[in-house]
Amino acid sequence: MTQDSARPKAKKATPAPKRPAPGQPDLILTAEAVVTMDVDLSVHAPGAIAIRGDTILAVGPEAEILAAHPGAPVKAMGRKVLMPGLINAHAHSGFLRGTAEHLPVWDWLTQHINPMHRMLRPEEAEAASYLCYAESLLSGTTTLVDMWRYMQGSARAAEVLGNRLVAVPYVGEHPDYDYFDTLDMNEALIEAWNGKADGRVSVWVGLEHLFYADEAGQQRAIELSKKHKVPFHTHCSEAEIELQEYLDRYGKKPMEVFEDLGFFETPLTMFAHAVWLDPSEVELIAKYNVSVAHNPVSNMKLASGIAPVAEFLAAGIPVGLGTDGEKENNNFDMVEEMKTASLLGKLRHRDAAAMDSWDCLRMATSLGAKAIGQDDRIGSLEPGKRADIIAIRADTPRMTPFFADGPWFNLQHNLVHAIRGSDVSMTMVNGAILVEDGQLKTGDMAEIIARIHRLAPGHFTRRADWLSANGGGTKQWTDS
Repeated sequence: MTQDSARPKAKKATPAPKRPAPGQPDLILTAEAVVTMDVDLSVHAPGAIAIRGDTILAVGPEAEILAAHPGAPVKAMGRKVLMPGLINAHAHSGFLRGTAEHLPVWDWLTQHINPMHRMLRPEEAEAASYLCYAESLLSGTTTLVDMWRYMQGSARAAEVLGNRLVAVPYVGEHPDYDYFDTLDMNEALIEAWNGKADGRVSVWVGLEHLFYADEAGQQRAIELSKKHKVPFHTHCSEAEIELQEYLDRYGKKPMEVFEDLGFFETPLTMFAHAVWLDPSEVELIAKYNVSVAHNPVSNMKLASGIAPVAEFLAAGIPVGLGTDGEKENNNFDMVEEMKTASLLGKLRHRDAAAMDSWDCLRMATSLGAKAIGQDDRIGSLEPGKRADIIAIRADTPRMTPFFADGPWFNLQHNLVHAIRGSDVSMTMVNGAILVEDGQLKTGDMAEIIARIHRLAPGHFTRRADWLSANGGGTKQWTDS
């Protein structure tokens, strides 16, 4: 194995201590505030969380939890806020950050993204996942839905770094998109990795876009999802140009097409973007087990439009937040995504009360968990759920003044509008501490970054050579 393809050396996470007597927690976390994100949006100030193994035993006021479990080990977090780990409902690993700029989505695809996929090598894809998962953990994201390539490497990265991963291969089942992963590769990944890494890795069926598959590929994607009882994920209605193409091909609106083809018969269908859905489509998908991943920063950067998120929420459609990829966002900071979702919603409706702070927090935690079909185990701090917990510093200018209770309670607003991902001091997944004092404990960050610096120049050179030899871009389905 060459130096460039060698995977970063693993560091051990800080596990929960060996279990004490039955009924006793391995660890109690205390902090100035605990934001549970349960159905009642309960906040305990000061609060505590009792953890046993990978599971939350109890959550409540600090005095009550400590009194109920005398002698249990206590980790006093001090002036921190404990809350559920953030859930990134749509992302793409990658290393094109800052190299694919200032283009509308279709030029961006043909000049940068599709040529990247043509030239991508497995060791590059794996290195990109290490980079993006490490960045995510450092900023408080514990779960990612990652649509990427050669995802055995992504699964290995998640296994080592400790994050929770929903792996969705970029699939193209069409002669014009034969440089993407195939459904055979997707099924092999399901069989090899679904449910592995202590249950932290899930694998779904994916298509890059409906038009990236022919009719046989579309039907096989549905069959695989139903056969393996896993969700299906794709991009749809990201750009306005798609709407006419659906009408030209099918004579119907996008969501009507997905219904007719049978995609809503899968266990769960999640659409990334859904910017251009009209009211009848919103009403339609509300009847099915369909969810949406809202990507506000990406939609702004690519000038795609503003998704009707308030309408989704009013219809009862689960909505999660996603960063999209490093190339169309430039970071994986889900804290930034919450703020942008709030501001963009206010701008869309010209209503300063739109996109309430609690709504944005829910999309990043409990509602995001529902959007990805995992709300039975993650998304809120409640007994029986997994111990996916983050700690946010409350001793910073950004969190001042800090009122965790009382008439001036402002915690939810500060968490959405004031903080940054860099304010996360601890990230825990499945009861194991992966980030402590703002430092990644499960991987060598310097080595992860250095590996990208070794690999990226060769990839960019191959891509530039291909573009020079092929007219400066790839074919796209909008081409006549």
